[in-house]
Amino acid sequence: MPIVNIKIAKGRSIEQKRELVKTITDVIVKILDVKEEWVSVLIDEFDRENWATGGQLHIDKFGKGCGKQSSKNE
Repeated sequence: MPIVNIKIAKGRSIEQKRELVKTITDVIVKILDVKEEWVSVLIDEFDRENWATGGQLHIDKFGKGCGKQSSKNE
């Protein structure tokens, strides 16, 4: 029973998360030759104020829109 844990910053739409878990599930089913219902995908979402790189919070380093292709640091 494969379990995949994805850690991302908050801000993705439910549609993006649906597509993400479907794609990951499909790949695991194909590569590991397991049933779709055996695959679990967990998404942990973090506020940018609770995530830091290089000693600086992402909210300060990159702004609120960090990680979104369509945003320009809102």
